[in-house]
Amino acid sequence: RRSSDLNRCRRRNPNKLVKIKTNIDVCSMCGHLKQKHVLCGFCYEKVLKETVKIKEQIRLKEGGHFNVATVETAVLYDGEKPTERDEGKRIIERNRKRPSWFALN
Repeated sequence: RRSSDLNRCRRRNPNKLVKIKTNIDVCSMCGHLKQKHVLCGFCYEKVLKETVKIKEQIRLKEGGHFNVATVETAVLYDGEKPTERDEGKRIIERNRKRPSWFALN
């Protein structure tokens, strides 16, 4: 059996302590802390919410999950007009300003 002294030493071993992270950075978009080379969790949450809303709008337009369109989708926000690149694409119109992180393709 191990003695209580040895157990205490094993419990308090410095190799078991939590390592200090030095790869923490500030997100350039929102200012929250994040790990370097990792997507900011706060920004990811915003992207996820916008994507869910776009998918919901597509589902309402197409009439369900099984009616999958074989064409590409273009998302247009307030004040945007379809271009010649958008010809033949499924157009989804959002009634809000384009988010800064959502690139105009």
